[in-house]
Amino acid sequence: MTDTEIKLKQEEKAQDIKEKEVRKAKEAEEAALAASAKNLKQSISPRRSRYAPDMHSQGRLKWGVAHIYSSYNNTIITVTDITGNETMAKSSGGMMVKSDRLEASPTAAMLAAKQVSEQLKEKGVNAIHVKIRAPGGHQGPNNPGPGAQAAVRALSRSGLRIGIIEDVTAVPHDGCRKKGGKRGRRV
Repeated sequence: MTDTEIKLKQEEKAQDIKEKEVRKAKEAEEAALAASAKNLKQSISPRRSRYAPDMHSQGRLKWGVAHIYSSYNNTIITVTDITGNETMAKSSGGMMVKSDRLEASPTAAMLAAKQVSEQLKEKGVNAIHVKIRAPGGHQGPNNPGPGAQAAVRALSRSGLRIGIIEDVTAVPHDGCRKKGGKRGRRV
């Protein structure tokens, strides 16, 4: 055999190997396409739109309870398990911003909610019940601060399923006497 014949045989072998690799890659690609098409057919139910989130694609829902304390000074978000025993994630507006006056702002609450949702996704929680609390009591305001709405919206937008939204502000049942004296506050 001459050198040219040997080179030709080597080139033919190299070409055969390349063709086999290309064939394998094409087969793998076709198999992946077939599998994704099969999954797509399974996930689309006849009554739902193709783009709507599907319960079956998420699997089972793992629930948590988000306790949102929102005053005019800060917004604190704590997520526990259903029983309330174990804390899974927590964050506050004060952890998100540097300035004291911005702690209760909707922006800080949104950032805190995003951080909490990321921590929850790491732990596998994909649905939450929300309990919103204002300071309340015999002197505090009974309506939540500006961060409560923003926090709930941010949790919803982050992909968490929201179950019940509940107001759990402490309301006095005839406790301490209100300030202002016998004739009330004269304006």
